[in-house]
Amino acid sequence: MTPTRRSLLAAPLLAMPALRARAGGGPVVVVGAGAAGLAAAALLRAAGQSFTLVEARDRIGGRAFTDRALGAACRFDAGAEYIHWAERNPWAPIARAAGAHVAREDGWARRLVVDGRPATAAEAAQRRAGFSGLDALLAPKGGDPSLAEAARAGGPDAALAAAGLSRLSLGEDPERVSAVDYDRLWSGSDLWIDGYGDLVARHFADLPVSLNCSVRAIDWSGRGVRVETARGTIAAAAAIVTVPVGVLKAGAVAFAPDLPDAARTALDGLSMGAYTKIGLRLDPARLDGADLGDAVSVATGGPTIYFEMQPFGRSLAVANLGGDLARDLCRAGEAEAVALATERLVAVLGGGARSAVQAGRLAGWWTDPHARGSYSIAAPGHAEARDRLRAPVGGRVFFAGEALAVGGAMTVGGATLDGERAARAVLKALGA
Repeated sequence: MTPTRRSLLAAPLLAMPALRARAGGGPVVVVGAGAAGLAAAALLRAAGQSFTLVEARDRIGGRAFTDRALGAACRFDAGAEYIHWAERNPWAPIARAAGAHVAREDGWARRLVVDGRPATAAEAAQRRAGFSGLDALLAPKGGDPSLAEAARAGGPDAALAAAGLSRLSLGEDPERVSAVDYDRLWSGSDLWIDGYGDLVARHFADLPVSLNCSVRAIDWSGRGVRVETARGTIAAAAAIVTVPVGVLKAGAVAFAPDLPDAARTALDGLSMGAYTKIGLRLDPARLDGADLGDAVSVATGGPTIYFEMQPFGRSLAVANLGGDLARDLCRAGEAEAVALATERLVAVLGGGARSAVQAGRLAGWWTDPHARGSYSIAAPGHAEARDRLRAPVGGRVFFAGEALAVGGAMTVGGATLDGERAARAVLKALGA
């Protein structure tokens, strides 16, 4: 009698010998325990499919990480902190069910500082004017230009606004961002969450995962795959690879044989932004009477920095920046990054802020060997790269992650949905 899908799911251990004989491997290997890998593993488990989940870091969550280096009272999300497009993001109901502390994103910063001084009314108005109408300028009108090229038609103010939008939203300079890909990103309400990284880690805490287990190579020359890790080689039926695009492009994982031209071309069209955060722990006693609303600091020849002030009531300021100048700061290291953020904070709050800064923390994803950037960017002319990277390689290597999430790209929600997509594709391929 031909087994039904229901009987296979109910008795996965009985089905596994046939799977091994056909595919020449054991379980499915999931590479990377960020949101995509965790979601893929959870779906495989729910379907009764055995798997091995490996992670190069000493923790799960990937670029969703709540950093406590400044102390538990001054923790902050070093990576993802917003549940974007909350109406369709799977993490919105998860956060509510977990009783997580969430708030609405409140939009514009209250203050603008230009070259160390408060902006004039004319400068503030000019900046607002540049952003007004920007959405219409960036909407596709044929071809796939960069954000910079698309905004140029609106004049210098629009071009400056596009640069600010690109660096402080995407972590990349606007010349390198596909306007078509940007237009495809889903929109909706954003929820600001206190401890996004913690939420991801708690939600998937019961998944078995091998930490400190980096993957060096994936051999897909046979009927299954052989995954070489820091702890030995795993034979499997298929692999779901969820490491960031930056890690793949750096060649940290070797493929044998090499990836097909189509996959390489798709990777060539993607890169990583450099969204960067610098947390500053503050002594509130030294800031008595200071206006602690969010602020934007613009400096000629330097990065534009957005300061989140006292997020969720903590004695903390978090500097946000992106693009090439953020890359330079990551390479310079934590001491220099904290010094720059402190100087900019002094310009915003006054001289008392210098003594108020007690410690600093650089969240430099660009120089993190397990990320090599903040999140994926599609280059001008390569808006289709995300879709094309979804194609399985040899029917047994499946890529997944925020880079492949198309409208959900660059988000934890998108990574989660794409990890589930890849897991369903693996189950279908294996006839599970």
